[in-house]
Amino acid sequence: MVNKGALFVITLWSFHKMFKAIAGVAIATVMMDAAIAQNDPYIWLEEVEGEQALDWVRAQNDRSLNALESDPRFDALHQEALSVLTSNARLPLGAIHHGHVYNFWQDETQVRGVWRRSSTESYRSGAPEWETVLDIDALATSEGENWIRGSTTCLSPAYEHCMVELSYGGKDAGVWREFNTRTKTFVEDGFFVPEAKSSVAWIDENTLLVGTDWGDDALTDSGYARELRIWRRGEALSSANFYYAGDKTDVGVFAQVEQTDDGAIIVAQRSTTFFEKEYYVGAGDEKAVKMPLPHNADYQGILGGRAVFLLREVWSFGGEEYAQGALVAYDLAAENVELIFQANSAQSIEGVGVGKSNIVVQYLEDVSGKAARFSRSRSGKWKLKEIRLPENGVVELVSAGGGTDGALLSFESMTAPDSLYYVTEKNKVSKISETSPFFDATGIVVQQRFATSADGTKVPYFIMGRDSVLKQGNAPTIQYGYGGFLVPILPVYYDDPARPQNGALAGLLWVKRGGVMVLSNIRGGSEYGPRWHEAALKESRQCSFDDFIAISEDLIETGVTSPEKLGIIGRSNGGLLMGAMLTQRPDLYAAIDIGVPLFDMKRYNKLLAGASWMGEYGNPDIPEEWAYISEYSPYQKLEADAGYPKVLFYTSTKDDRVHPGHARKAAAKLADLGHDYYYYENIEGGHGGTANQEQLAHRTALEYIYFVRQLMGEAE
Repeated sequence: MVNKGALFVITLWSFHKMFKAIAGVAIATVMMDAAIAQNDPYIWLEEVEGEQALDWVRAQNDRSLNALESDPRFDALHQEALSVLTSNARLPLGAIHHGHVYNFWQDETQVRGVWRRSSTESYRSGAPEWETVLDIDALATSEGENWIRGSTTCLSPAYEHCMVELSYGGKDAGVWREFNTRTKTFVEDGFFVPEAKSSVAWIDENTLLVGTDWGDDALTDSGYARELRIWRRGEALSSANFYYAGDKTDVGVFAQVEQTDDGAIIVAQRSTTFFEKEYYVGAGDEKAVKMPLPHNADYQGILGGRAVFLLREVWSFGGEEYAQGALVAYDLAAENVELIFQANSAQSIEGVGVGKSNIVVQYLEDVSGKAARFSRSRSGKWKLKEIRLPENGVVELVSAGGGTDGALLSFESMTAPDSLYYVTEKNKVSKISETSPFFDATGIVVQQRFATSADGTKVPYFIMGRDSVLKQGNAPTIQYGYGGFLVPILPVYYDDPARPQNGALAGLLWVKRGGVMVLSNIRGGSEYGPRWHEAALKESRQCSFDDFIAISEDLIETGVTSPEKLGIIGRSNGGLLMGAMLTQRPDLYAAIDIGVPLFDMKRYNKLLAGASWMGEYGNPDIPEEWAYISEYSPYQKLEADAGYPKVLFYTSTKDDRVHPGHARKAAAKLADLGHDYYYYENIEGGHGGTANQEQLAHRTALEYIYFVRQLMGEAE
């Protein structure tokens, strides 16, 4: 028999100990925060919408914009950027769904954009007849909200019932509203998910799988949902039935549903880190069952009852070993595995489209684009059939699936405008359309070269310039880099949203003025598959920086440029790269453009979505991991007596992915150390830094006038 008095005493004692422990943690946290504040006099700039912080931002904007916009060359750069970014000559890339191609379009009249569609037949003609589905500009005006369109998810195959994400000013967080593509209206009293970093997927026309902020500590440390629920029409969101939950320390759980001939199959994704995932499969209300996959595998879709995965690590299963970089099919019923495609050491699978009866794969071979179709025989063997497209450029899988085996692929290079191709199920390739050039590429060449990094690794890079300029040498040169998160840096002509280093903008605003543009394929990306990424993870981050430095030194040693004429550019993780270059090798550069950067790596995991990236960088709260992070964290490395060039920072107040405090604090610290700089913070725009094409054109012009002034000299 339990002694209730004793139990009461034990409970009180346990509570007392717990209270002391909590109090101790709270006191320790307060002391730690106080210590951080004492050691970091700029921490007040982390208050995103704080009055003092915004006053500082406005003063910085005024000072920098007055200098950059007053340059007599700025207006021409602005107009040129605007001509590219709002041009109707851009290819209207879209996705095939139920006999239509859907496209989202922005131009000078549709600033926020219009979601539209044409019939597949009309689209294939090269002169599509567009039908407006949802006008975001008109919606923003009618509702008096600064709506920016985010993701869209619709119920296949009919593609009538949709959920449309809208964000306030371009943030990652958004609201989800039910929309009907047949009536082209939002559904009255339809499904509505309040603002959060949510994911939604249709199970059927009356049921959604939802991951959102359910309240009561329902988010992960990274700010994403950790619980999925099944929500039926007519129920309150709060009454949705529990389906699956991850842990608070996960990045998040995300909703995915596949519509098959046998009904809806739920594929719940639990991201334990940014790269490591677990997948749980189920149908209807049945309990989700974990698939026996390695943690580093990316789900691509379901074909014929087989889940298709791209392996980022070696997987031993059923007595067989499947190599890193392989594409495999896992039979959900028989629980066996088939190898679809094994990329070799020079290849990297970059895109997979699961069609009605086969698979289209986009891959790189020595950073050159390729594509192939894979079909399964009755014996379970997968056969490759090459899709013949132009060579020595970038191939992009635009659309595959949508209830068909037809596919859309595009080809481009830094000097060749986008061309769009339709590929039949039999691999017959026909060109649909191509864009008109944005600049005269006569005499402009693009070369692939290789530099040798500190550890002997050969690192590729692309160089674009006039042939005469490259022969003469010592040209004003911009070197772009990123080096992280499995993102390959490819020599594209144009992408959406466009970046300054893309061929169209670089050719028109820089190369035609006698400049050279360089793209760096440093480790951390996926140019050579998962191994290229893993080589720069966590304690190996310096490899990525060394690769970038090696390319810079190669450009100087081969006479392309000189330190007095070499500038560099990067954003986000690339902004961290720029900060490392600023603090490690300022002697190499005369200009550094640092966009929406990570900079204070001691606190990055405490700011917005930062905790989700610890799989990439490590955890600075663990002393052993801070030991290697601290070796490159730019914020802590800034010094008063260093020979820094005059840098340009830009960020966005509404960036809810990478905290604007990184750029703010870096600039403020530089100022107090006696260094000059430019700083621009857009008050809206999310992680992209801008909310529309006009804002993007303005910032692009700011970046190029900065390089013109730093590398080509002041205006006469």
